[in-house]
Amino acid sequence: MTEVFIILIVVGAALLTAVVIILLRFVFNPRRVETVQLLIKQGKISQATRLARQIIAREPRNADAHYVLGQAYKEAQKPELALMEFKTVNALGIFSGICREIPFRKEIATLYLQFNQIDEALKEYLLLINAEPAVADHYFHAGDLLEEREHTEKAALYFQKAVEIDPQYGEAYFRLGRILYRQKKPIESRMALDKAIKYDTENANAFFYLGKLLKEGHDYVGALVNFEKAERDLDLKSKVLVERGTCYMNMNNYENASSELERAVRLGGDETRSELLYARYFLGLCYEKLRKFELAVEQWEKVYAKRPQFRDVADKLAQYQEVRTDDRIKDFLTASQPLFQQMCQEIIMALKLELRDVTDIPNGCQLLTAEGESKYRGVRKMPKLVRIYRVPDLIDDGLVRSMHENMKKLSIPKGIIITSSNFSRRAYEYAETRPIDLLNKDKLRELLNQTGPAEPRV
Repeated sequence: MTEVFIILIVVGAALLTAVVIILLRFVFNPRRVETVQLLIKQGKISQATRLARQIIAREPRNADAHYVLGQAYKEAQKPELALMEFKTVNALGIFSGICREIPFRKEIATLYLQFNQIDEALKEYLLLINAEPAVADHYFHAGDLLEEREHTEKAALYFQKAVEIDPQYGEAYFRLGRILYRQKKPIESRMALDKAIKYDTENANAFFYLGKLLKEGHDYVGALVNFEKAERDLDLKSKVLVERGTCYMNMNNYENASSELERAVRLGGDETRSELLYARYFLGLCYEKLRKFELAVEQWEKVYAKRPQFRDVADKLAQYQEVRTDDRIKDFLTASQPLFQQMCQEIIMALKLELRDVTDIPNGCQLLTAEGESKYRGVRKMPKLVRIYRVPDLIDDGLVRSMHENMKKLSIPKGIIITSSNFSRRAYEYAETRPIDLLNKDKLRELLNQTGPAEPRV
């Protein structure tokens, strides 16, 4: 009887021990994890970290303990340690306690992004899409990461799905519109960007790309309006000013264009930035059109110093070398129209022609002349039509053809074209079989040297 009693006591003690262990595991430990959460809320991060580590030391597979330890590390500004704990939770795959799958995956995705682990973050958002297929945000974030990986076709599908779920998702409409713009689909892009602005009137980027679309469609007034709204974003200001400047350039309003581009240049910053280089380059083109050649050269020199291969800036500097070294060429290019006419008349004298009439033409003068005295009495003086251009670009065959047609109408047998630049190969070929002489900038320099003294530089 005594032996039976002893056996019962031993068995009872074993059962009691098992119950205590079960109670400790399923009752006491969760409370300890909840205590960690409470300590985190109270800002007692060190105590929370210490307690969470104690729980993990006894139960390495306790997903909740790893989760709250990760949260404690986040609060302690130790994201790399937090990510390590969250990765452990992900590997355990237990989401039946304090750690719930949906909020956990959002948190770990954010941490992956913090450490530029794009692929891992994308996996989390794809899992969130599977878990919550009716949440537009998940599709947006997946599209965002796909676009960053330059998978734009797939990204567009996810942005499209986001706006299908949430028809008022302004940022998703913008991202979709931007991709469509880059894919050269202006109609579809315009529709998406219009909706982006409709549902998010503060989206400066949407106004910016809508402005670019309108500009490319030659609606410069509409483009300027949208660029003005985009300018509210300080990060876009430099780009906006360059776009506005080029809009005015396309409208041949070089005064306003130079004003916008000067503002872009005054913003300063890194001199190698593309926006600043473009601002200086286009500002130089505006100054060129306004005949402020020295200012134009100044801008192009600054571009060349930072990026010698930028567009045709090297050619521009070579072309205007004379402006810096030859006073006569400088005066010829920069003179007011009345003074320019006077210089053209002096060139006619240097050619030993008699001036009969002078008229203004775009970028130059047209002069009706006659050859000087003939050694034969009674011989009629041969009329000549002379056009003198001060332009930076090559004279193409189109202007030579126009000259020839005008000579026919006026019944003038011979003509001369003089330019401050040069002539294209096609222009020379056309003139070879016509009674037209082509005189380039080198000949112009010779003729100017035969005229009166150049005005001294100030």
